[in-house]
Amino acid sequence: VSVKESFEWDPKGDLTATWGIARDLPPADLTVVAFDYGIKWNILRGLRKQGIAVRVVPARATAQEILALKPDGVFLSNGPADPAAVTYAIETIRELVGRTPIMGICLGHQLVGLALGGRTYRLKFGHHGCNHPVMNLETQAVEITAQNHNFAVDPETLDAAAVEVTHINLNDQTVEGLRHRKH
Repeated sequence: VSVKESFEWDPKGDLTATWGIARDLPPADLTVVAFDYGIKWNILRGLRKQGIAVRVVPARATAQEILALKPDGVFLSNGPADPAAVTYAIETIRELVGRTPIMGICLGHQLVGLALGGRTYRLKFGHHGCNHPVMNLETQAVEITAQNHNFAVDPETLDAAAVEVTHINLNDQTVEGLRHRKH
């Protein structure tokens, strides 16, 4: 499901503007490298709309290749399948931790959990569709989200001294966000 070659996403803003996302895009003040594990183009549009230049790289890009690009951060995309089976991505993320900011959604979030020493498990019913209430544990705000995943990070397997759970799903108390306390 991944691209074969890396590329710069929408450098002129043509694709983003064409889709009606924004008539005028802000200047790209940050550059993020996005791992394509099955990324949706609308996520790329949204990043660019926020003033972020995005270079999309194949799922098997190495930590050395990423660091050579000198990004302001790394984005780990959504994608299909069991995150524990994507061992090459887990190893790459481990090599990047502490060397560049990392953020992930869906599969990417689960891969971060695995790279930080946690385990994942298959959800009985999965999270699919819109209106999933997620609580930000720092602010106590409830955020309504759209989700499409079948796995979750097991909070009991995370080192609480190193990793903080930041968001939980209010329907089933599963982990929806985490942050490394040092990196």
